[in-house]
Amino acid sequence: MSFNVPRTEKKRVVIVGGGFGGLQLANRLRNSHFQVVLVDKNNYHQFPPLIYQIASSGIEPSSISFPFRKIFQKRKDFYYRMAEVRSIFPEQKIIQTSIGKVDYDYLVLAAGTTTNFFGNKHVEEEAMPMKNVSEAMGLRNALLDNFERALTCASDVERQELLNIVIVGGGATGVEIAGALSEMKNYVLPKDYPDLPKGLMNIYLIEAGNRLLSAMSEESSAHVEQYLREMGVNVLLGKMVTDYRDHRVMLKDGSSIATRTFIWVSGVAAQPVGNLPEKYLGRGRRITVNAFNQVEGLEGVFSIGDQCIMPEGDPNWAGGHPQLAQVAIQQGKLLAKNLKRLEAGKEMKPFRYRNLGAMATVGRNRAVAEFSKVRMAGFWAWLMWLIVHLRSILGVRNKTIVLFNWMWNYFSYSQSLRMIIYAKKAKEVREREQRLASQHWGTDLLSEGAD
Repeated sequence: MSFNVPRTEKKRVVIVGGGFGGLQLANRLRNSHFQVVLVDKNNYHQFPPLIYQIASSGIEPSSISFPFRKIFQKRKDFYYRMAEVRSIFPEQKIIQTSIGKVDYDYLVLAAGTTTNFFGNKHVEEEAMPMKNVSEAMGLRNALLDNFERALTCASDVERQELLNIVIVGGGATGVEIAGALSEMKNYVLPKDYPDLPKGLMNIYLIEAGNRLLSAMSEESSAHVEQYLREMGVNVLLGKMVTDYRDHRVMLKDGSSIATRTFIWVSGVAAQPVGNLPEKYLGRGRRITVNAFNQVEGLEGVFSIGDQCIMPEGDPNWAGGHPQLAQVAIQQGKLLAKNLKRLEAGKEMKPFRYRNLGAMATVGRNRAVAEFSKVRMAGFWAWLMWLIVHLRSILGVRNKTIVLFNWMWNYFSYSQSLRMIIYAKKAKEVREREQRLASQHWGTDLLSEGAD
């Protein structure tokens, strides 16, 4: 297999990852003197802030996903390739991917993050993550399948395991999925499963720290905790999960919770780059960059967004920026300008993050929002959350569908999206994936040269 991207007189920028940062960079390089190659393992951009609504059957997966080829239709000097990056060879300015190799003049690593299990391999094998659309769909199927099985299982013990839901992680994703599942318990379960007492369904939100939403103020944390408790969520603070055995979540204090729905949203780590030495990595496996998002020591290599950390570049954010969409978007915008300045022989400008605030919602009319010195909670924060997120979704059709779903859910909770669908890959695709997995890349890379 090969990239089949023709070389021109233009400098080539290879962007790895089509998230907020990578997409912003690619768009800002439109009509520039660069050839842009976008590499992503999916053929679509996804909107992570609303992934939890897929898991809770609130919206359809296509509503928050947008194909790259649709975004970049009729774009000149732009190429998209669906692939995963395996290794980089900065001396030769080549990257090795699952479909072959490609050379670059500038490489931008913007592949985002993956779920962080903090080295607990057994928990990683057993827990259900919720970091992308496919994982959210898997969680949705598991939830609905467990409801169906709870109606027909033979023992009360198994029924309780099926109806207990344990969520580990008290950040924004954790509190949002807890709130969404609570609304499902209170408004959907009685309609869809009238012969299944809703009182049997228990939702546990476990956080190792002493409060929820540690990245926000204590006032906002208190509001969210109060909302969740009022909605019937069992919030357990100062509790650390150590293992999962025999359908039980094991806690450090010796207690355990029976469940067959074990959701892990306790943290993130940067997507790894196979052969990148440890000396280039910082906290959370994030790639260390300077104030210009350059990976020092690797000529022509940059990193933006959640995959990088800038421990010393921005004086207002010592130790690194928060892993938020706005950081990635702002870094993507500036890097596009800096690449143009670099080619023009001008000095690059250092990155300075402009904090636009943070927000989280736990359900209808319940949310918290913080903008500079302004803090909001309740209905107005929830309305602000809706507006901000709706504006950020790509595509008029997607915005319209999400808005319609939100309005419909607000008045009725009568969605028709609660279907259990397990996709089966075609034989040709399965065989291709097996072939690619069995191949050993990199050993003969240097002798073969670049395409």
